[in-house]
Amino acid sequence: MARSALKECVEKLTGATSRWRQAPGTGYTPAMELRFLGGAREVGRSAVLVNDSLLLDYGMMNATPPRFPVGSVTPEAVVLSHGHLDHVGALPTLLSGTDHPAIHWTPPTRELAHVLARDTLKLHGGTYDCPFTGEEVRRMRQVSTAHNYGKPFEAAGHEITLYNAGHIPGSAHVLVDDGDTRLLYTGDFHTDDQRLVAGTTARPEADVVVCESTYADVEHTDRAELERRFVETVRTTVWNGGTVVVPVFAIGRTQELCMICAAHDVDCYVDGMGTRVTDLFGQHPDFLRDPTAFRRAKSAARTVSGGDEQRRRIADANATVLTTAGMLTGGPAMTYVPAIRSSPTNAIALTGYQAEGTPGRELVETGRAEIDGRRMPVSARVESFDFSAHTDRNGLLEYLSAYRDATILLNHGDNCASFASELRTRDYDARAPELNDQLTL
Repeated sequence: MARSALKECVEKLTGATSRWRQAPGTGYTPAMELRFLGGAREVGRSAVLVNDSLLLDYGMMNATPPRFPVGSVTPEAVVLSHGHLDHVGALPTLLSGTDHPAIHWTPPTRELAHVLARDTLKLHGGTYDCPFTGEEVRRMRQVSTAHNYGKPFEAAGHEITLYNAGHIPGSAHVLVDDGDTRLLYTGDFHTDDQRLVAGTTARPEADVVVCESTYADVEHTDRAELERRFVETVRTTVWNGGTVVVPVFAIGRTQELCMICAAHDVDCYVDGMGTRVTDLFGQHPDFLRDPTAFRRAKSAARTVSGGDEQRRRIADANATVLTTAGMLTGGPAMTYVPAIRSSPTNAIALTGYQAEGTPGRELVETGRAEIDGRRMPVSARVESFDFSAHTDRNGLLEYLSAYRDATILLNHGDNCASFASELRTRDYDARAPELNDQLTL
């Protein structure tokens, strides 16, 4: 009997609609199909389609113009790993038609997704850079279900379990079981503790692991040493009469740096979207490593509630300011940096990855930056501190050591192919799918 006829016959008898692969001998067994719609050999717009019905993440790449996952999809359900723009930013576009997929996530991820969607509407609504409206954002709550870690649930005919990924509050590894194959989608993760969240310890059994590889070629500085250097820079600058502007990502990094400042008795202001996110995290203490320390840090920080005139006064006040945006692409940083740039007594402390093409990267490489449409030289000291919420090379190797018998598919990185090649020399079955690749496992 031909393959198509056999498949049709079995589906009629069993109601099965699974994808198929050839098994040893002459039979056919159910198979899992994956399609990489984004995040393949790149950082941004993460999206993986499982068995044509279950979507894992649906993000956007914060470029000019923004970039979205490829292809057209109509999933039955979507599971979101965590609330960063490159993982949830395009989600509302799935709700623009008549078919509205069920959405599954942790409670903090649900709230963060709404904050990001509303911010995207505020910045780009009504333009080609924002392919959704307020109506799609409102629909997100109508089809949403929140889940805690370790509690299995059903989505698009798959059993799903979420595990703490140690990246930001609410971040999750996603375990997908279709009855034949167990897929572990790591999302973004960290194996070491941060002040904000504990590192991941979850290693559920899996046949296939789709693993992020952002820092596959980097070894992070010891966290205690990194904090010591940061605090020394801040204290020295302020002691000498300067102001320190600390550009931070609103989600995760603002709160981490706020807790570091509190732990070392460093007074700081907090400005931008990060203040809203800090309030949000305070409503979900079960997803924090130390809720008491978090509340103490939140109380100690001074929130900036005024406009640019107040910001310029703070910039002249011999202070430390944590402010969005982390790569100098917008936000209150557009006021603070021009205000302090001319004096070498002042400092700009960059606290994370500076993507190519961003003002932050230009500042590091050239000592100049395009701020709010103006390219300006910066005489203030520029220092970099890698407070990454991603695990590094050693963490990736330690994590993957639990999956030596699994198929490893690397994504969310600039060097996925080279890391996959290295893993193969270590006897892993490792690959680096390309954008729009479809794999049958």
